[in-house]
Amino acid sequence: MTTIADFTVTTNRGEPLDLASKKGKVLLVVNTASKCGFTPQYDGLEAIYQQFRERDFEVLAFPCNQFGAQEPGSADEIAEFCRVNFGVSFPLMAKVDVNGPDASPLFDWMKKEAKGLMGSTSIKWNFTKFLIDRDGKVVKRYGPQDKPEAIAKDIEKLL
Repeated sequence: MTTIADFTVTTNRGEPLDLASKKGKVLLVVNTASKCGFTPQYDGLEAIYQQFRERDFEVLAFPCNQFGAQEPGSADEIAEFCRVNFGVSFPLMAKVDVNGPDASPLFDWMKKEAKGLMGSTSIKWNFTKFLIDRDGKVVKRYGPQDKPEAIAKDIEKLL
C-alpha cells in the first residue's frame, strides 16, 4: 500500500525531501499561489501550523502556476513574499504542476486517494488541501474555499 512516505519532493531550496521523514506526523499538503484570491489563506495556514506544530503537525506548501498563472515568481521570490506578507514559517516546496502530464507524482497519488466533486481527480484551483494522517494516508480533500481554520477540528482528531 502506498503512503506519503513513498514519495520524495523538492524543497524551495532545490534539495530533495524524503517524505518518509514525516512519518508519524499529521500533514496538510496544499497547492498555493501568491497572486490568487485565496492567497490570504496563508494567514490561516500559518495559524494552524503554529497551533498544532508542537503536536507533530506540519503544513507543506507546494507553489503552483497552473491556475491563471498566479504563481509566476522564482523560489526565492515566493519564499520572500510568503515570509514578508504572511509570516510563513512552515516548509515551502519547489513549484510543481498538480495536473497534467508533468504533475507531481505526490499530487497524482493524493488526487486518486481523495477525489474531488463528483469523483473528479483533477485539482480545480489553488489552495486545494489534502489532510494526511500519522500513517501517511490521505484522510480528506478540501477545496480552495475551505478555510484552514475550519480544518482545525479535523486536524485535532488526528493528533
